[in-house]
Amino acid sequence: MAEIAGEAARDADVLVLSGTPGSLGHRARTGTQPRIEEIRNRMPEKRALARRATAEMLFTLRAFVTLLRRLRRGDVVVTVTAPFTLPYASVAAAWLRGARSGLIMHDLFPDVLVMSGLIKPTSLIARAIRIVNALMFLAIDIIITIGRDSERLLLLYRGLTPDKLRFIPNWATLPVAIRPVDPQNPFRRITAARFVVGLSGNLGFTHDPAIVFEAARSLREEIDIHFLLSGWGLGFEALKQLQAEAKLPNVSPVDRVADGELEVLLVAADVWIIPYRKNVAGISVPSRFYNLLAVGRPVILVSEPEAEAALIVAENRLGWVVKPGAADQLAQVIRLASRTEISPMAARAMAAAGNFTRERAMVGYRGVVAELLRGREGSSS
Repeated sequence: MAEIAGEAARDADVLVLSGTPGSLGHRARTGTQPRIEEIRNRMPEKRALARRATAEMLFTLRAFVTLLRRLRRGDVVVTVTAPFTLPYASVAAAWLRGARSGLIMHDLFPDVLVMSGLIKPTSLIARAIRIVNALMFLAIDIIITIGRDSERLLLLYRGLTPDKLRFIPNWATLPVAIRPVDPQNPFRRITAARFVVGLSGNLGFTHDPAIVFEAARSLREEIDIHFLLSGWGLGFEALKQLQAEAKLPNVSPVDRVADGELEVLLVAADVWIIPYRKNVAGISVPSRFYNLLAVGRPVILVSEPEAEAALIVAENRLGWVVKPGAADQLAQVIRLASRTEISPMAARAMAAAGNFTRERAMVGYRGVVAELLRGREGSSS
């Protein structure tokens, strides 16, 4: 979001409303940098669901009041789905002030909550969120999707028409370059195994890290295959607990690495796993996926074949797609990957990463901002 705001500031005066403490920094604003206004916010950890929901509602209310105070007719508001209540407040404030609105759809609610098992698809909460979604989609000007698979679910809402949708995928934050496996890599030295399988990132409600652990359990006699598990979140804590109990010799948990060490971690493995629960298609897109392509590593994706990342894997022959919940199939694919010459996949991964660059994405975002500033064709000023 900081990158997008900075790019938009090249064409317009940009104000960032931030809920991240310390985002103001200590440097004075110069040139075309966006202005930043912090909104008081304190977010409990994800496992504290009630306190986190309360904090998100308070932050949303503060953002709504700030937008009402700041917005003028003809302004543009662009927001994201974190917290998931924020878009409702942003679009409502824009409608009340005669401004235009855009939403970057990272996660689709209530579908994420349903997929995670937190609510039932026919529950009162799910029905209420869908009603509010329909009202928001009627009022909103543009929705930016980061996955092609989102369109099908979004267009189920009568108030949302295809002309409101724009597809701009996320991008790799690491440079695209050949990075051969280095035996002296500090994360690689953890094991003497010939083939290292990696898992990294935030493992939240939409992920199924247990399937990776069960695959590791199935492969514990395969001395040439080792699992390097790194990350944070509820799922990673569960993984550490499973390993503390099972003490599998082929598993090495590693706590979350600093941003400066991310590249070193990603090049330590021969292949990376991204494990999703069932029904992920159209709901969530793994941003970490693009950095794996940039460092030239094949991917084993646990998801439905119509999900955005799965489409990219299949279209470019970058790895394997495994059915969610099928730990035995995942173990078989890992065994197959360990016996496969993966250098052609690595080359194709880096070639595919060239389609997901910051430059391409910024052209798209600048175009959307310009379109919103002009007003969609047929809309009133």
